[in-house]
Amino acid sequence: MTIDHLKALLKDGFTKELPGKEAHVKMAPQPLDLRRFTTTFAEPPKKSGVLLLFYPKEGAVYFPLIKRPQYPGVHSGQVGFPGGKMEPTDPDILFTALREAEEEIGIDAGKVEVLGRLSDLFIPTSNFLVTPVVGLMQEKPSFVPEQREVARIITAEVISLFHPEVRKQTQLAVGGGMYLDTPYFAVEEEVVWGATAMILSELVQVLEQKSAIGMAF
Repeated sequence: MTIDHLKALLKDGFTKELPGKEAHVKMAPQPLDLRRFTTTFAEPPKKSGVLLLFYPKEGAVYFPLIKRPQYPGVHSGQVGFPGGKMEPTDPDILFTALREAEEEIGIDAGKVEVLGRLSDLFIPTSNFLVTPVVGLMQEKPSFVPEQREVARIITAEVISLFHPEVRKQTQLAVGGGMYLDTPYFAVEEEVVWGATAMILSELVQVLEQKSAIGMAF
């Protein structure tokens, strides 16, 4: 697969209705927290933009994830997409995703071609409404992690998401003696779960909507 081939698949996929909840549920921790799919909120959620950034490398297509450092918070040490909270000065959520990605992994946001966005996903534990923005670059970026916010930059090949052995299941401790039956993507020995896995699940389903997906990959 080339970056231009992926671009064509995504642009076609964005002309169709997004699978949203149908795809999210496939990689959601169980028991399912139905608050993730609410359209009414007890208090206004905080808006967040994250970036799914695709780039070419050695004839394949990759995207970066980041591992958060350990800190006193619900997302400590987790793997996610570069991104963060929308600031009052941000004109829109696309700007937020690009700005945050530039700050966190050192990309040149001006070189990112934005293709569209996936379905918003609510994170009840932190009251964030996350918008996944999808973009690409025509060359591999030089990543520079922001040391306070990024412990590690992880890169994954897009096609690996379609390999059955990458999708796994575990009992994940979430505190208070509670465990979640958690599906996850195994990426570079990291457990990619929760909202990140649910967003990746929608990406996979958008790409699979092409009838020639077997030929595409």
